[in-house]
Amino acid sequence: MNFTIFQFPEFLNEALVGKKFAEATPVQEKIIPMIQKNKSVVAQSQTGSGKTHAFLLPLFEKIDPKKEHVQVVITAPSRELAQQIYKEASFLAKYSPEEIRVSNFVGGTDKKRQIEKLNHAQPHLVIGTPGRILDLIKEQALDIHEAFALVVDEADMTLDFGFLKEVDAIAAFFAKNSQFLVFSATIPEKLRPFLKKYLENPEIVEISPENKIAPEIENFLLSTKSAKKDTLIYDLLTMGEPYLAFVFANTKQRVDELTEFLQGKNLKVAKIHGDLPPRERRRVMKQIQNLDYQYVVATDLAARGIDIEGISLVINDDIPQDLDYFIHRIGRTGRNNLKGTAITLYSPGEEDLIAQLENNGITFIPKTFKNGQLEDSFDRNRRKKRQDTARRELDPTLKGLVKKKKKKIKPGYKKEIKAAIKKNQQQQTKVAKRQELRSKRKKKKSTSEY
Repeated sequence: MNFTIFQFPEFLNEALVGKKFAEATPVQEKIIPMIQKNKSVVAQSQTGSGKTHAFLLPLFEKIDPKKEHVQVVITAPSRELAQQIYKEASFLAKYSPEEIRVSNFVGGTDKKRQIEKLNHAQPHLVIGTPGRILDLIKEQALDIHEAFALVVDEADMTLDFGFLKEVDAIAAFFAKNSQFLVFSATIPEKLRPFLKKYLENPEIVEISPENKIAPEIENFLLSTKSAKKDTLIYDLLTMGEPYLAFVFANTKQRVDELTEFLQGKNLKVAKIHGDLPPRERRRVMKQIQNLDYQYVVATDLAARGIDIEGISLVINDDIPQDLDYFIHRIGRTGRNNLKGTAITLYSPGEEDLIAQLENNGITFIPKTFKNGQLEDSFDRNRRKKRQDTARRELDPTLKGLVKKKKKKIKPGYKKEIKAAIKKNQQQQTKVAKRQELRSKRKKKKSTSEY
């Protein structure tokens, strides 16, 4: 769908040309008209679906630069996500013929200076982390009581990071008829009370990507059964010449250990996790974007919503504890139609987690690392598949039928056996299809409610 169908003001059309956006993504196609009609929305979509512009564009259309008060508030669970939204909003704002003031308020920055600026003028659009926005409201520096829209971006991550209480407090300042827009990769049960409290009859939008993984990504699976993991990661990072490589680990301690090991191997490695002071984190992120580092080791903090161009290789040191993060991790590569490689390392004790990912539609290419390069490996489920195939091909009932028929050796017995086997297989296929349809209906029912 072409963006002209939304009939945006001319300055937004010019901004879209500046961004080189030609067609709306599925999430933009569905959500933009809803926001234009002042509807509240709960949107479930994966990172990289274009949701940031799905809410920024129609909200910019509604902002009146002549009014001197805050009109839109957007919360993000991390400084990096807030900065990314701020960057996109600032890009749109510079095309406006009249000044649209956009401000970014996050923890770890100079609050006193922010208060002084707010006493001078209120922004039209506020972006920031929930804690800092709420602080500024309590200081009576930021006045949001006339704002018409609140956006809660990455709501499930907001919940995970423990910021939902602050978002709830911010939402309480909004009038009952305000527009609430909630975006989330998943809708956890603990998020539902918040949604019911503030969103009356919202539009529920669920965008399921056609492919869980972009076709540009080669998704490899590598067993660490007989390998030293640190050494294997070093070998994988240095077997080629990645433009920019990310290694994801589950804990801050593991990030520290792996960074130290790789730096000991004379690699220039940056690390990102929640214990880094805000100023250092901003500095490291800027250096990564400037390609001062070729290798980055990070926790899942960097996996959600942070758009760093040119990541050509992603390595999963282990399977994420929350399997939803798997998509976010490997989705850092293969962006903007560029080729990317994702390598997931797993131990024999993680077979069940790999199986869960496969059941959720993730397809792996099995590999082994030999002589300094990746080589094709056997499907780890090959034995089980052979056994299942053998069972499907001839169950005990049919085996008895075959033996009985062979003993009698009547004319045409082979045809009869083939017909019986075919009939049995057709019945099994029907049963399997019925079970699959039931499962899909149950899954649809459980995920369609907010």
